[in-house]
Amino acid sequence: MEIRTPRRRIGRLEREQQILDAAVAVLAERGLQNASMDAVAERVGVTKPVLYTHFGSKDGLLLACIARERAELLQVTTAAAAAADGPEDMLRRGTTAFFDHLERHEPAWALLYSESTVAGEALEGIRAQQTDFIATLLAAQSPGADPQQLAGWAQVIVGACERLAIWRAQVRDVSSEQATEYLMDLVWHGLATSPPVRA
Repeated sequence: MEIRTPRRRIGRLEREQQILDAAVAVLAERGLQNASMDAVAERVGVTKPVLYTHFGSKDGLLLACIARERAELLQVTTAAAAAADGPEDMLRRGTTAFFDHLERHEPAWALLYSESTVAGEALEGIRAQQTDFIATLLAAQSPGADPQQLAGWAQVIVGACERLAIWRAQVRDVSSEQATEYLMDLVWHGLATSPPVRA
């Protein structure tokens, strides 16, 4: 007589993570337009209604994938900055963490540059998050700085990081450390020679 081992019941949060992992894989393989909820359900081993119960729609699933990446990006860049021993090291560590994270999670980040309006709006949210984070770091090092100037510099840094990340994905032979040094050479020296002063 065959004895079957009872299947472990999976909690809601663990199941959602499994679904998100499967969704990222399917979306990366097939592209947004060709990826289906059926394919995601099959990949994770659940029925399609389970996906709708958790995420409501394909757009809802895409947004959940992006939200997870957004939260993880803030976590890794914050942790990197917290380990720094000064403002220059803070920017360098945070930038390297940004590039490393995007490289490790490349399929998920590719979704942000798809033609989806939903993804485009989510990307703007990530840009705003990282811009606020960098402006806060700069303000902590320069308490008397002009907030608008800091916000402008943060926009420049985030925009430069994003373009460097896209370029790295295309050329494939630029390390996170090299990309970080390119940014630091251009940005940090300018910041160091022109300290922001509140008008």
